Formats: sequence, C-alpha cells, structure tokens
Amino acid sequence: MKLLDGKKLSEEIQQELTQRISELKGGGKNIPHLAAVLVGNDGASETYVASKVKACEKIGIGSTLIRKDASVRHEELLSIVKQLNDDPNVSGILVQLPLPKHVDEEKITYAIAPKKDVDGFHPVNVGRMVKGLPCHLPATPYGILLLLEKYQVPTEGKHCVVIGRSDIVGKPMSILMSRNSYPGNCTVTTCHSKTKNLSAICSSADIIVAALGRPEFVTGEMVKEGAVVIDVGITRVPDATKKSGFKLKGDVHFESVSPKSSFITPVPGGVGPMTIAALLTNTMNSSMLDY
Repeated sequence: MKLLDGKKLSEEIQQELTQRISELKGGGKNIPHLAAVLVGNDGASETYVASKVKACEKIGIGSTLIRKDASVRHEELLSIVKQLNDDPNVSGILVQLPLPKHVDEEKITYAIAPKKDVDGFHPVNVGRMVKGLPCHLPATPYGILLLLEKYQVPTEGKHCVVIGRSDIVGKPMSILMSRNSYPGNCTVTTCHSKTKNLSAICSSADIIVAALGRPEFVTGEMVKEGAVVIDVGITRVPDATKKSGFKLKGDVHFESVSPKSSFITPVPGGVGPMTIAALLTNTMNSSMLDY
C-alpha cells in the first residue's frame, strides 16, 4: 500500500507556482489575483476560504476577500460578481458555497465570467471539459488527476467506480476518468443513492473514487485486493478528546481498506490540499484562456 500524499504534492505545485510568480514579477508583468466572496459565517466555509487566501499569499498571488452577511440580497451578490468580472486586475473569482437559501446559487455561479471561474463550475467550462477543450477543470477532480499523474497510477483499461454524482465532484470525475487521455481511458461506473448492489460493484473496481459525504461508508469488504482508493469525503465528527471538539473522517474506512489497496489517499492530507493546488493553478492559467 502506498499513500497518495496530497499535502506533499500540493507543496511541490505551490513551489512551482511561486517560481512562476517570481518570473512574472521579474519581467514586470501582471500578477494573477484571486477574489473570494464569503457569505455568512459557516465554520467550514470560513476554514476553506481562509486556507485559499493563505495559499495565495504564500505563493505571491494577489487576493481579495469580500465578506457579506448571510442576509445579503441576491441582487447585491450579482452586482459584486459583475464588478469582479469587469475588473481587469482580477484573474479568478470564487463564490464560496453553500449560499443562504434565499440566494439562487445557480444564477450566482453562472454569472461568473467563464474565464475567471477558477472553481470550474460554469456551464461553459463544463461543456469545454466534456469536449476536451482548454478550460478551467473543477478544482477537486483536477487535483485528483494531478495526484494520479504524479504517482503514475495506471488508469488505462481500468474499471473506475465513482460513488457520488454531484456537479462538483462525481459527474466531472466520471467524465474525466473516461476521456481519451492520461489519467483516463477507464471504463467508468457511476454509483449513487439509488444504485443497487453497490457493494458488489465496488468490489469489482480497480479504482474507487468515494465522494458521497458519508463517513467511513466504504469498508474493506467492498474493496478488492490491489484497488486504488481515492477518498474525497471530509466530515467533522464530534470527538471530546480533541481540542477542536471534532475529528475529520473520510468516506473510506481507512483501517480496513488500506491493507487491501495499492494506492490510497489519507484524510486529511489527501484530496483536500490538492483542491487548493488545482484552484491556484487555474488562477495562474486564466490569462492563457482565450474565451
């Protein structure tokens, strides 16, 4: 069993981006700038956005954090997005999800200019991804691809089972793993809450991507010997022994699954850091997109 160390690879990618930023500065060129919009005070969202802003500062990318109260009007958020779209100094825009129920997440997400949509959620980016055209890939699936590539995990001809069908991870991951490229060229099965015999399907998989948000759902009995296991889940579980009052659990029961795996991502330290690395890479590459 070999750990797919996302924390280590993320650090390497950030070092490479730092060098690229240094070269841009040395050449007197514009430095990429990421604008993040945070609505309300959700603990998880606060943590995610803080880590993204901190990563920008670390590598030299400019960053702006726009905070709004949970009572913010939908029209005001749309106006903020429009202003950021029109600002030539802003390379990337992310609006942290989830948004309050009175705000239409879809309309806000779709209002972001595709070239600045570094989360890769806009329909233009999704469509270009499906067609294999240059675009911002969704950050988490992109991070997983970088991880598979770095560790040279074989994917061609493999059976990949993706558990989960969200627009953020499950759907794009299924598309990317079936594309005619590396990592890819898999035969992909997408499983979800209505799937029958899910355990049997998983036990036939060469690669499992678990992205359903249920702590320790995938157990050793569901995994065959030598499988590659990518754990996208991260859930806060109460733990009185921890100073924080909680511990982080993935969608995979690591203790029973890891002995059977050829490669596996830990939680934390696996997919999470790679999502940030992919987001930073998308921000750096915004200027190269011509749509």
